[in-house]
Amino acid sequence: MGSLGTMLRYPDDIYPLLKMKRAIEKAEKQIPPEPHWGFCYSMLHKVSRSFSLVIQQLNTELRNAVCVFYLVLRALDTVEDDTSIPTDEKVPILIAFHRHIYNTDWHYSCGTKEYKVLMDQFHHVSAAFLELEKGYQEAIEEITRRMGAGMAKFICQEVETVDDYDEYCHYVAGLVGLGLSKLFLAAGTEVLTPDWEAISNSMGLFLQKTNIIRDYLEDINEIPKSRMFWPREIWGKYADKLEDLKYEENSTKSVQCLNEMVTNALMHIEDCLKYMAALRDPSIFRFCAIPQIMAIGTLALCYNNVQVFRGVVRLRRGLIAKIIDRTKTMDDVYGAFYDFSCMLQTKVDKKDPNAMKTLNRLETIKKVCKENGILHKRESYLNDETQSKAFFVVMFVLLLAIVVVYLKANQCK
Repeated sequence: MGSLGTMLRYPDDIYPLLKMKRAIEKAEKQIPPEPHWGFCYSMLHKVSRSFSLVIQQLNTELRNAVCVFYLVLRALDTVEDDTSIPTDEKVPILIAFHRHIYNTDWHYSCGTKEYKVLMDQFHHVSAAFLELEKGYQEAIEEITRRMGAGMAKFICQEVETVDDYDEYCHYVAGLVGLGLSKLFLAAGTEVLTPDWEAISNSMGLFLQKTNIIRDYLEDINEIPKSRMFWPREIWGKYADKLEDLKYEENSTKSVQCLNEMVTNALMHIEDCLKYMAALRDPSIFRFCAIPQIMAIGTLALCYNNVQVFRGVVRLRRGLIAKIIDRTKTMDDVYGAFYDFSCMLQTKVDKKDPNAMKTLNRLETIKKVCKENGILHKRESYLNDETQSKAFFVVMFVLLLAIVVVYLKANQCK
């Protein structure tokens, strides 16, 4: 649930953590009895606990479609990510993947741990896919086809320019946003706005760019071959080779590069807020909003943080639990984006080469949040740190007082 030290430092994490723990246990007990659906939901819990929690917001029919959609794309991603597969073998699999989902006899052994199990027993996912309504099947097939083709393109091409970066992120995540919008439409719960394709794409790009930024070290250290998604157009200003950013002697340049990457990701937030504000179904809203808030929180944590090049930088589990617990309305979303933008703003170094661009983007985000949300009637994420520090000081003073009383009592003896 979380270390004792962390819970003492953030005592108001405890209740949301307990609620999240109960929700996870409840979700695990609701595994369907049918073997193929049981496999799908069990696998979902293993590959992404946070997503398996968020998906519980949806009604059964839509939840099944999204579960299958997620696992199909996770399997496709496993093929793309496995750097041990020769290119001449990998590319045809990616291009044909949308046809394999109709074949309950197909599987391909690759990946590690739970991802290898997913690939070895992919017939269960295909069986579940074939039970979905035709509208869901068509949406999943189309997005899988387009994503597989895009992944295949970038197996043979490096991410050189920012346009390449946007195109790659479109194929691997923007299309997920488009696919989910199509599933929501097929469910009859949402009406698409005229600009739905552009803003759906931005929803995916914002999440994907956050992951690419956060996972720099994991990707660059991948064996047998590094995975490099940061565009040369950005990192080339700061280093001769992308892997040079992880070395301590390059820390100043590395952080400046990181800050430019974060600033690039911030450009998608206005579209994301517009997309979420247009959603009508409360369950779909929460399903979409929770990951977006986690993303802006992660960027606030990563910005100007050299630890991105040293190890793992992630939101603490208690903060994730709070986000899940607190996100119910669009006002909650505006409040969270406002808070994390303020948090990020305090970390901007005026000497950073992109400081003005970063500050301008943050001011724009804050302006949108203030103009559209009711920010004063809520629990602020900014207060968490202050309250936690105050609690920590009080606990220290109490402990000190107990020690003093104990010592005095011993002296009297």
